[in-house]
Amino acid sequence: MVTRVSLLIWLVALLLPGVAQAQLSCTNPPPPFDDEGTLRRWQSVWDLTDICLGVEGVFDQILSGGVGRDGIPPIDTPVFDTLAVADEWLQDASPVIAVEVGGLARAYPLAILTRHEIVNDRLGGEPIAVTFCPLCNSAVVFHREVGGDTLRFGVSGLLRNSDLVMWDDLTQSLWQQLTGEGIVGSYTGTLLDLVPSQLVGYAAFKQQYPAGEVLSPGSRQYGRNPYVGYDSNPRPFLFRGELDTRLRPTERVLGTVQDGIAVAYPFEILARDIVLNDSIGERDAAAFWQPGTYSALDDSLIDRSVDVGMAALFSREWNGQLLTFQAQAGRIVDEQTGSEWSIFGRAIAGELAGAELQPLHAFPHFWFAWAAFYPQTTVYGS
Repeated sequence: MVTRVSLLIWLVALLLPGVAQAQLSCTNPPPPFDDEGTLRRWQSVWDLTDICLGVEGVFDQILSGGVGRDGIPPIDTPVFDTLAVADEWLQDASPVIAVEVGGLARAYPLAILTRHEIVNDRLGGEPIAVTFCPLCNSAVVFHREVGGDTLRFGVSGLLRNSDLVMWDDLTQSLWQQLTGEGIVGSYTGTLLDLVPSQLVGYAAFKQQYPAGEVLSPGSRQYGRNPYVGYDSNPRPFLFRGELDTRLRPTERVLGTVQDGIAVAYPFEILARDIVLNDSIGERDAAAFWQPGTYSALDDSLIDRSVDVGMAALFSREWNGQLLTFQAQAGRIVDEQTGSEWSIFGRAIAGELAGAELQPLHAFPHFWFAWAAFYPQTTVYGS
């Protein structure tokens, strides 16, 4: 638990001069802001944040990550390159977040996102936020429009359960990156809408989207990992909660919540079985895995790191038919027609060639972080 003393330390470290204080909307601010000095320090940085609205106990869980607000700068005016240009610096297994909206596809390399964590973009006419928390290995994409307002998200410099806490420029509310939930301020309790995305190797993105674009590094050189060896860390950085011992803390899982039911698919099982047929409540689902994606959190150079593979979750129902999938010599095929399917849920050969499965929201995370936010999660195979 964060003590008032430690909270004061990071509040002082985050001071920004010359910011006017906002008026509180409540008469009894929660601890630690019932102390006038602490409240003034907070408001010197977060002058618009309504600290009287927040998830219960949230200020006992928030820690400083060691940088101030936007000390890790998000990318607000992203520029994109063609695949031919991106080929000059990316490898086949370089990890990228693949997003398609309105028929347009873009790849956001983790080599860039480990240094910026958030890209505020507009794709297919939709404002989106592409986010990556290195400490939790969490790659999640959100719609940036809430209640008719388009928000710009930044890096607050704060962590909760080691996970990135974002902030918006309209109300300075704080948002949890892993869940997309507003946790402090006017948007407390609001959930951002998820955008389907996949963390894949660059070659897989190119094969799926031959006309796709890639976030440009500009004149800066990216590719070095500032979190060397974090994959095997027995105690995640700045995590103060109880570790769920069902899995190793930094074991990768594909996490999903379907109809209120949380499930984690361990990458170790996925890599062994290639495909998992499952039912989550009333929903029939299949998790796919294939090799070809480097870890962004292993070697000092991302492109010589261990291959951890890529995974995605899809509905098993297609055109009114329930499909069952199996692995054959490393390929994913359905038992009903023998068609072959890609990691993007597209039939690439056989009777159903060209068909596409409905993607289900599922994202890669380290186990400790997923379990911290979804403690009642089921672990597939346990």
